[in-house]
Amino acid sequence: VPEVTQGISLSSGMILLTWQKIAPTALLYQISPTLNMKILITLAFSSTMLGGWGGLNQTHLRKILAYSSIAHMGWMAIIMLINPTLALLNLLIYIIATLTLFLILNFTSITKIKSLTNLWNKSAPMTMAILLTLLSLGGLPPLTGFMPKWLILQELVSNNNIIMATLMALSALLNLFFYMRIIYATTLTMFPTTNNSKIQWPHPQTKTTNIIPTLTIISSLLLPLTPLFITL
Repeated sequence: VPEVTQGISLSSGMILLTWQKIAPTALLYQISPTLNMKILITLAFSSTMLGGWGGLNQTHLRKILAYSSIAHMGWMAIIMLINPTLALLNLLIYIIATLTLFLILNFTSITKIKSLTNLWNKSAPMTMAILLTLLSLGGLPPLTGFMPKWLILQELVSNNNIIMATLMALSALLNLFFYMRIIYATTLTMFPTTNNSKIQWPHPQTKTTNIIPTLTIISSLLLPLTPLFITL
């Protein structure tokens, strides 16, 4: 998956990492009562660890998002038998956040971390949107991405899977680390360029951004609605 995602366009990668997950998740949801918890725990923990370790030394953003996708599938797998609805909630929030990131990267035509270092003087709002969405994907409170991880850990603890809940929480730190690395490169550094001027001439944008602000708000600021999702 990481190699394929890196080798295709941003639009195709967006479909691969979002739309393609709906069918297998739907199948798992339908057969969830017959699943084996030990197999799910093994698959989930290996997915989160592989997704975390694999993304640490990557410089291509599509590859990083592919490893992030693997890690998020682990979170969905571990809760599928206990509470399948939470797995669907996790999938929904993951798809919205990943869709937001891919739309921003497609709008700015950025595929590598070093290209992000010049984004703040081209489009400061896009830099802020990337920052919020990445922190939300990493599960940092008080952003939307914290909601499914919080509820999943709560369900695991209530079902006496305290050790697994601890391991899953620790594995989430790996993902948060390489998200923070991207944020550091985006906001606090500037890659050496031949252009001596830090402020570039603002060319008129031809690409539309109508849906990006809405998706950024949804993928970042829905944590206060957690009680509503619990009752649903």
